Amino acid sequence: MESMKFSMQALPVFVQGLTLSLGLIVAIGAQNAFVLRQGLRREHVLGVVLFCVLADVVMMAAGVAGMASALSASAFVARTLALAGGLFLVVYGARTLLRARRAASLHAAGGGAATLRGALAQAAAFTLLNPHFYLDTVLLIGNVGGQQPTALRAWFVAGAGSGSVIWFTSLGFGARWLAPWFARPRAWQWLDALTGTTMCALSLTLLPRAFHGF
Repeated sequence: MESMKFSMQALPVFVQGLTLSLGLIVAIGAQNAFVLRQGLRREHVLGVVLFCVLADVVMMAAGVAGMASALSASAFVARTLALAGGLFLVVYGARTLLRARRAASLHAAGGGAATLRGALAQAAAFTLLNPHFYLDTVLLIGNVGGQQPTALRAWFVAGAGSGSVIWFTSLGFGARWLAPWFARPRAWQWLDALTGTTMCALSLTLLPRAFHGF
């Protein structure tokens, strides 16, 4: 991509990238649920948010640069990601549902990573083992960005990356405003139940793709 040079055509391209990015990532999913939980526990929030944002920006840029067409042509890659992501979501979803049966307060709620390395490892799993991550960042955003004039592609990526920054920063650091509500054990049980159910449901959409065609 060429160096960024502002022009009257850059602003609408930036806004297009921003709105497309927000439209894709603002949804209930395993990654967002994990970031929300870390924010509620105020546990390694900055590290987790930075990882999610950097992962998005790197893959968005790669998609716009041409990775979108290469990845979409590989059935093996798609099946491998679907299998790994599906199995991970089944295990983590089941653990979350089991945790939902136990009442816990905001400070006593279990399941969070005790170290920064552990938190980043979980963030990486929720991000990189999720085929929808590649679908959104590389294929969808990559294909739309790749259709922009070469001189404006960097602005599209900047807009899409800004959407990721806005969302994950708001989700991770804004979660503390919900802390008083989550001081009640019942609130954690509802969050865990919703998160676990969502993860298991997502796994049911991924696992069949891993065996499609066999």
